Amino acid sequence: MKKAYEITSSDVLLVTDIQLDFLPGGALPISDGDQIIPVLNEYIKRFNRAGTPIFASRDFHSPTHMSFKAQGGPWPAHCVQDTRGAMFSPDLKLPKTTVVVFKATDPMRESYSVFDGTLFAEELKERNAKRIFIGGLATDYCVLNTVMDARKIGYETVVLMDATRGINVKSGDVDSAVETMIMNGAELATSLDFPDEAETLPTEEAEADVLEEKPSARAAVKKKARMRPRGSVKRVRTERKG
Repeated sequence: MKKAYEITSSDVLLVTDIQLDFLPGGALPISDGDQIIPVLNEYIKRFNRAGTPIFASRDFHSPTHMSFKAQGGPWPAHCVQDTRGAMFSPDLKLPKTTVVVFKATDPMRESYSVFDGTLFAEELKERNAKRIFIGGLATDYCVLNTVMDARKIGYETVVLMDATRGINVKSGDVDSAVETMIMNGAELATSLDFPDEAETLPTEEAEADVLEEKPSARAAVKKKARMRPRGSVKRVRTERKG
């Protein structure tokens, strides 16, 4: 019998990298990446209604990031700091309580996992989290690496398969990523694995917190706040590396 998931106080929802550069028309578009946004919005409503912490990760690269082709890396320049492509999709409906994690900010280091070089793990401990539900982009890179790190730390991890899409640079990359996650103890779920709920209240666009690694980064708060897709951020804690 298929497992039914009840959302508890020890759960968190993580939405990875729903940014314009990863969507159709962006610098590094993922096929059908935009089609998972309505599904993610439904998960966000469900978890927000349950009072569960919601996190959203965001690539925030230096213009000279080592992963870019101009620096000898495999990818076109994407999600560059202070550019439109780094913004969340305006169709993604995050609540105001969302905590945004800036990642891959070190130009000399490739970082796919939301745990890598961030304070995400510390934030999870602070909330006494035990289980992470994750959806977003891309299945075979940021989702995969985040799931692997979560499992190494010991978190129960559930991949929301109807809310993920992969790049699939090589045919079979996505299938291989899914197999790897399963072999390392991750569970797979879709919306059908959650009990039906009454219609949830609409979530508001995120007026999000952002993790901070160094106190000195607070000086960049206003600049970071301008990166929001709409409106401004009243209270932002920035996260930077190195």
